[in-house]
Amino acid sequence: MTRALVTGGCGFIGSNFVRLLLRERPDWDVVTLDLLTYAGNLENLGDVIDHPRHRFVRGNICDRGAVDRVLGGGVDVVVNFAAESHNDRAIHEPERFVQTNVLGTQVLLAAARAAGVSRFVQVSTDEVYGSLGPEGRFSEESPLAPNSPYSASKAGGDLLVRAYVRTFGFPGLITRCSNNYGPYQFPEKLIPLFVTNALDDQPLPLYGDGLNVRDWIHVEDHCAAVLAVAERGEPGEVYNIGAGNEVSNLEITRTILAELGKPESLIRFVADRPGHDRRYAIDAAKIRDTLGWEPRRAFADGLRETVRWYVEHRDWWQRVRSGEYRAFYRRHYGDQV
Repeated sequence: MTRALVTGGCGFIGSNFVRLLLRERPDWDVVTLDLLTYAGNLENLGDVIDHPRHRFVRGNICDRGAVDRVLGGGVDVVVNFAAESHNDRAIHEPERFVQTNVLGTQVLLAAARAAGVSRFVQVSTDEVYGSLGPEGRFSEESPLAPNSPYSASKAGGDLLVRAYVRTFGFPGLITRCSNNYGPYQFPEKLIPLFVTNALDDQPLPLYGDGLNVRDWIHVEDHCAAVLAVAERGEPGEVYNIGAGNEVSNLEITRTILAELGKPESLIRFVADRPGHDRRYAIDAAKIRDTLGWEPRRAFADGLRETVRWYVEHRDWWQRVRSGEYRAFYRRHYGDQV
């Protein structure tokens, strides 16, 4: 059996990854470590929380003792999804992002090295490369040029992984992915925020002129790519992950409204976010050519499915918005953990 530690496994991408492992890798055991902050929702794993090959541990990646205890049970692969990840929050609380994304990564690296893990995958973001003009794509050789406290903190974590590889021969790998969408995404991000606001006939606050462009990928395609890197990637390498779906925020907003039968009068153009990057685009040739990974979902189909998911799971996002989702943890575990 391969034993994996998935940090941040109760978040949007992490929970989809845990579910993927339990579904498609019957010879893997999974330990989920999550602090259950505002975006860490144990209910995201409700259908697999009691799976015989899964164990949940509540803990902070910045807590070396907690990390050592989890790794002490014997772990082969660490996949680090744990991060503060929302740019708007980073503007107001940059210290919190440095704490988790830099110091937390350092703690994990030191503990994983001491425990002798065979693979450590750092899940990062294309935002560490900064902003693109109207042409070109980010490759793994693109210079790091982060423009926000969030992306700077992620770049710091990436550089620590690189340093551990070069200094200690540590088996670290880095993935940098474009914007994700799909089920269980916390409704402060663009797609779930606009879907849920539209369902409640509330304004959709669109930054600037709405023409910022992102390269979108379905979360399940991203998770499949991370698994390919965890299993077959070359230690020390960086792998960019993207699906080649460059779409402006305004186009996505209009598509969501059309899918829901809501008027475009719900769009509210608001002052642009400080440090808001204009365009991201990913060159994913390396992971396609070396690991044989390909995205499976067309963006139009994936977005339609995602909108339907939020329509059909109103109870979930209403609980998340109100904070009542935290009651799931208390109901499920009581005082056990």
